[in-house]
Amino acid sequence: MAEGATASGVPGGMECARKRPVSRISLSLPEDLLYELDTMVGERGFASRSQAVATILHRSLVEHRHQVGDRVMVGTITLCYDHLANGLQQRLVDLQHRYIAEVISSLHVHLMHNQTLEVVLVQGPADKLQTIADSMITERGVISGRLELVAAMIPPIHPFQEESA
Repeated sequence: MAEGATASGVPGGMECARKRPVSRISLSLPEDLLYELDTMVGERGFASRSQAVATILHRSLVEHRHQVGDRVMVGTITLCYDHLANGLQQRLVDLQHRYIAEVISSLHVHLMHNQTLEVVLVQGPADKLQTIADSMITERGVISGRLELVAAMIPPIHPFQEESA
């Protein structure tokens, strides 16, 4: 196992509400990069350089997992679209129904100038979630969209799901 990694593959200190052992490492950086890191630590309110580096590293590892496989992950698909685009809302609903095993929930907010912001909560294999996101983002009338994944899973929604398995 990599130094500082846990069984879940998440760097120490990144999982919510649990203290886990951490490993100390030494890191050499060019002075200008260290200056930028210290500036970001102050601007974003990190408690330390270590917290900032762990956060950045965790994000990079999640992106790597997303790119290399079919690991089950949770995330959001965020869309901004023109709600007056002919049939777009129905096509997005149809896509959510087609992928009902992966789509957990959605929220949409009406914005100004005929725009809607929709956030779709998804869980499943990363490659399939990317396919779903691509299907939604490329619909005519979608202005912008993005898939964000996290290396975690949603607990079972109903306690009887585990018993019937």
